[in-house]
This record gives sequence, structure tokens and C-alpha cells, in this order.
Amino acid sequence: MGQEPRGSTFGLPTAIALVMGSVIGTGVFALPSALAAYGPVSLVAFVVVTIGALALAFTLGALSRRIPGSGGPYVYARHAFGDFGGFLNAWSYWITAWAGNAAIVVALVGYVEVFVNTGHTRIWSIVIALLGLWIPAVVNISGLRTMGATQVVTTILKFVPLVFMATVGLVFVKTANFGAFNSSDTSFGGAVSAAAAIALFSYLGIETTAVVAGKVRNPRRNVARATIIGTIGCAFVYVLSTITVFGTVPNASLRTSVAPFTDAANAIFGGEWAGQVVALSAIVSGLGCLVGWTLVVAEMPRAAAADHLFPAPFARTWRGIPLFGVIASTVLASILTVVSYTSFDRVFTTLVLLSVFTAVVPYLFSAAAQVYWLLSRGPRLPRAQLVRDVTVSAVALVFSFWSLAGSGYQAGYYGVFCLLLGVPVYVWLKVSRHEYGETPVTTAETTASDA
Repeated sequence: MGQEPRGSTFGLPTAIALVMGSVIGTGVFALPSALAAYGPVSLVAFVVVTIGALALAFTLGALSRRIPGSGGPYVYARHAFGDFGGFLNAWSYWITAWAGNAAIVVALVGYVEVFVNTGHTRIWSIVIALLGLWIPAVVNISGLRTMGATQVVTTILKFVPLVFMATVGLVFVKTANFGAFNSSDTSFGGAVSAAAAIALFSYLGIETTAVVAGKVRNPRRNVARATIIGTIGCAFVYVLSTITVFGTVPNASLRTSVAPFTDAANAIFGGEWAGQVVALSAIVSGLGCLVGWTLVVAEMPRAAAADHLFPAPFARTWRGIPLFGVIASTVLASILTVVSYTSFDRVFTTLVLLSVFTAVVPYLFSAAAQVYWLLSRGPRLPRAQLVRDVTVSAVALVFSFWSLAGSGYQAGYYGVFCLLLGVPVYVWLKVSRHEYGETPVTTAETTASDA
């Protein structure tokens, strides 16, 4: 897929902001409450997940240099495993993106309700959530330039309180607040695995620049750099700020908190003003994250639709934005949000685990595609580079399998069901084009991947 005109593309700073803006949404602001049920053992899970996320980031970076163009995990899987592999990744990632948006907006609501609807009346929570989904959709529809500027501004604003928590906030940590090391009813290994599945949600989005690579200037260089730099920056903030929240809010209170960073800021400074500042930052962070994800949720199906592996309306663009994809995905996220508020007891955690399950499928295929290429084409590489790349990709692959296992039975059930719903869609797409079997990857694509 070719490069777009310079006026409709963005450079490295915006690419890094897109990664960090998409990764650091409201998830990190709500995550300590979801992890509190496991206690400080979840910090071990966070470290393990961080190592796995970095392995994935390096793997995605290598893939983006070898296979340029928008689509990210979709194009990597299609190149290695054919049409059905590509479609399955696009379908799974598409579910991840709009289901993840529902989870992000639920966390956003918790911080909005620091100021309004403090009694958490369900109908008003739903109204706030729907506004949180549709405002980013409008920003995207207004054009790529507006979206890029929004990402840079919101990333800067959200980082100030998070960096504070990850540095100065550590001074106020009290060990008594951590509670029992393993607060769950499971073994150490079971607690780490379960907490890791939730923690992985914090890193969803490290692939966003790869997904929209066609809109990045000099993608062979900038996509990999943005992915790796963005992931490292997020890892630093995540681990240290979570330690601060665990150490400043008692575990019993943290389990029921809807705005844990607000509670941590209030505990550090006393009063409510500091918590309200953090809440405002979380709201800005959530909106900025949703702006980025709303573009990503439409961009991968656009790439698949261009290859006739997704319904044709997803390929249509308006002012460089895949309009149908933005609207369709926001509608689905809105429906899931309403259903979640009216049907699930643990709304945020349930949505997180569903999103993680469907996200890990494209991660797994991407890591497998890189291992496959290295073992079949890699011997021409210098031995040290081959060993390094195979090791990193293998770590990413094993980490993906481990994350699937830790998602839990409920998320696994819903995730597999949603994934397999794509099979009849794939059959319909092939039959409508009078095709049977695989469409060969073009010579141009093969040459680009081997460059």
C-alpha cells in the first residue's frame, strides 16, 4: 500500500503521541482498583506484562520495517498465513478496538462522576459514557490534522499527573496500605496469571502506529521507533504510578474505588482539590485515548476491505478518514456499553478481559508471522541478529499464549464466540466475489517484505 500525500500524514512526534495516547487512556487510571483484589502480587504481574509488551513492541517494529503500509497485525498475518489468517486478525482486532473503547469510556465515567452524578445513577452514567464515545468520533470525522493535534495536546496533559505519581508520589507510600501480598483466593501463579490478563489491557495500543502506518511519514523508520519509544515511556509511568496508588490508598478502600488516582492524590495532599486535578487529567486522558482508538478501530478494517477481506463500506474514506468504520464501530461500542451497564456486575473488568482476549489473537499471529519469516528466510541474516530476533519474537509468542490462558473462562467464552462469528462473514465475502481458497500475496508485497 502506498504512501499518502504529505498533508494527510504525520511525523515521529505525533506517531509517538498516538502510541502513548492510545495506550495511556483511562485504563491506567482505573486499573489499580481492578488489580487490588489480587494485592501487591499484581505488581509482579505488571512487570511480567511489561517485559512481554516490550517483546511485542520490538517484534511489531521489525514487522513494520519489513512489511510497510496500514493494517498492522492484519497485513502481517495475511502476508504469512494467507487470506483467512489476515481476515481473522482484522476481525479480532476490530472487536478489540470497539470493545476496548467501551471499557475505556466506563473508566472515564468514574472520573467524570467525581464532579457530576456523584451518586452513580445508572441512566446518567450511560449518558456520560455515550457522550464520551461520540465526541471522539466527531473529532475524527473533522479530519486527520485535528486528530493529530488532539493526540499531542492530550498526551502532554495526561502525562503531568502520571509522572508526578510515578516520581514524587513514591515518597508518600506506606507499606501498611499494600495489605497481604496475595489477597486472592488462588495460588501465587494463579494470581499472577489472572492479574496479568487485566494488566495487559494497559498496553493495548502499542500497535496503533503500525495499524495506521500508511499515514506516517517514512514508516519504515518512524513506525518502529514510535512503537518502541512509546511502549518504554508507558512502562515507566505504569509500574511506578501503580506502586504509588497501592501504597497511598488502603487495599480495602482501593477495591471499591471508582477513581483510584483521585483517592491517591487526596491521600497525598489532603482535601479534595488534588484529586479533582487528577480526575480532570483522567478525563482528558480518556478523551485523547478514545480519539486515537476511534481512528484505529476504523483503519484496520479499511486496510482489510481494500483487499476485499472486509465488507466494502469500510474501505470508503471522507477527508482521509474511514467514515463508515468510525460510525459503525462507535455504534457497536455504544450498544456494548449500554448492555454492560445493564447486565454485568463488574462492568470494567468484564470489558477489559474481553478486549484482552480478542487483542491477544492478533499479537499471537504477529509474533508467529515474525518467527515464521525468521526461520524460513532468516538464515541469510547475521547469526547474532538472527538469534536475537528469534528470541524476542519467541518471547512475544509465548507471552501471547500465556495471556490467553489468563483471560479466564468468561472472557474466553465471549472472545471465542465473537471470533468465530467472523467465519460466516468470511464465507460471505468470498462467495460474493466468486472466490474459493486463498488470494496469492502479490510480488510487490513479497519483495517489500524481503527488503
